[in-house]
Amino acid sequence: MTTGIATMQDILVTFPGGKRVDAQVGSYVVHTDQPVDAGGNGSAAAPFDLFLASLATCAGIYVLGFCQSRNLDTTGLGLRQHVEVDEATKLPRKITIEITLPRDFPEKYRTAVVRAAEGCKVKKTITAAPSFDVVVT
Repeated sequence: MTTGIATMQDILVTFPGGKRVDAQVGSYVVHTDQPVDAGGNGSAAAPFDLFLASLATCAGIYVLGFCQSRNLDTTGLGLRQHVEVDEATKLPRKITIEITLPRDFPEKYRTAVVRAAEGCKVKKTITAAPSFDVVVT
C-alpha cells in the first residue's frame, strides 16, 4: 500500500564561519553569506536572495524548455523578476515575472509561454503552502 508521499534527498547545512551558511545539495555546495551591513562578509548571495533566484530560474527553465521543445529560436529570450516588498512585514507582497521574447517569436505561442512559466515547480510549492516542522535532535 502506498501513501502517496515520497521524500526528497536531504539537504545538509554547515556553518563554515562568520555569517556564512552552506548547503550541500547532492554533490553540490551552495554557499550563502549575509551582506556586510548585516554582519556578513558579502562573499555570497544571502539565503533569501537564493530563494527568490530559485523562483526566477525555475520559471526560466520552464520558458526555455517550452521554446526548445518547439525548436523556437531563443536568441534574445530573457526573464526579469520584480519583487514588491511590504514595508511593514519586509516580505514580498507581489512578484512579477516579465518574459522578454525573441523578435520573431510566434504570436500563437505568447499565451502558452506564460502558462509554461506559471507551471514552475517553485511557484507551485509556494502557492501550495507546505507545512513546516522545526525540531531539535
